[in-house]
Amino acid sequence: MAGWDGDAIADQMEEVFERQQAAADARANKYSSTVAERARSAEFESLRLSRSRIMDQLSRATNTAHRTMLERALQSINDQMGEAN
Repeated sequence: MAGWDGDAIADQMEEVFERQQAAADARANKYSSTVAERARSAEFESLRLSRSRIMDQLSRATNTAHRTMLERALQSINDQMGEAN
């Protein structure tokens, strides 16, 4: 057959296989985090959500005592987030 090169096709297939294998390895590494890493990530996400909620409440708070309590809570969360990094 004119224009058909079996070696070129085999090389292309090998390149495709290598790219697929590299992608599969990257996915496996992404999802193979340890239990401690997942726990730390979940803790940080929880702190981030709490911080967001407190900031929202702080933006609406009018009572001085309530604002002070929210500011202390926000500072505590910021400290915890700093320790987590």
